[in-house]
Amino acid sequence: MRWYPWLRPAFEKLISGYRQGKGHHALLVQAQEGMGADALIYALSRWLMCRQPEENKSCGHCHSCRLMQAGTHPDYRVIAPEKGKTSLGVDAVRDAMEKLYDRSRMGGAKVVWIPETERLTEAAANALLKTLEEPPEECWFFLSCREPERLLATLRSRCFCYHLAPPDETFSVVWLGRENGLSAELHRAALRLCDGVPAAALELLTSERWELRQKLCAGVELALQSGAWLPLLKILNQDNAPEILRWLGSLLLDGIKWQHHAGRWIANVDYTALVAQIAQSAAQPVLQTSLTKLFHCREQLSAISGVNRELLLFEMLLSWENDRRPGRALSLSHL
Repeated sequence: MRWYPWLRPAFEKLISGYRQGKGHHALLVQAQEGMGADALIYALSRWLMCRQPEENKSCGHCHSCRLMQAGTHPDYRVIAPEKGKTSLGVDAVRDAMEKLYDRSRMGGAKVVWIPETERLTEAAANALLKTLEEPPEECWFFLSCREPERLLATLRSRCFCYHLAPPDETFSVVWLGRENGLSAELHRAALRLCDGVPAAALELLTSERWELRQKLCAGVELALQSGAWLPLLKILNQDNAPEILRWLGSLLLDGIKWQHHAGRWIANVDYTALVAQIAQSAAQPVLQTSLTKLFHCREQLSAISGVNRELLLFEMLLSWENDRRPGRALSLSHL
């Protein structure tokens, strides 16, 4: 796992609480993917497990530090779904919780880390809740998730919630500039498409997904010229369709912003000409209706297993074409 410079302020703030004996036994870190929450939690765990910490740093040479570096520390547990499963079941949680009441193998702290805590089943969350209510001595829990509201309210109430916010955009653009040689304009676009997360923006810029986004923008431009949106189906009908729909939705939203003279706030700053065309292509109610249908389609693709992806996308694009016909009443009856 990689340590990022924007993690330092969060680490210093959190570690000061543990140094003063005020650290909460259960820390819930809310962070977007790519923010480096795993590295932050690992650094906190290293400090807690170290037998000879040097102020805010683990010593790196005691027996506990060497075991942590080797990934074999017997008192450090990571609870995650089994390979091929999307949820974390109650058996794995109960097994880990029972072992916490045994004596520490190394005579020091015991740490449990649950990445993607929202994957806990309800039974697993309740099993964890019982331990959080009466935790063993010298036992620390670290939980991370993107959407804390998906967790049980009772589970959240037993934790100290910390939001790991993305750094300032100016800072992120400078960091991205050191990582690759692309323009600041492209960096800003990638950042805004990735909720301001620099590492996620870097991954987007250096992957085939960026080329796919460029194809999408070219396809939208052709659709605006011809009035035919169905040809976009070939671009949208991919395994990562929800992400492509998110890019497409950002273009529509940027078009609405442009209509309200809020161009400085658009996400697709590298396609301002296209955003202006979208703003001029239809009235705001039409763009808003298209955006609402896109959200509905994306939600179905993300939440319903086995759904006919091609049919959903076809229906959405066809309704877009119909809504843009002169004199056509906007259709939202199915939403």
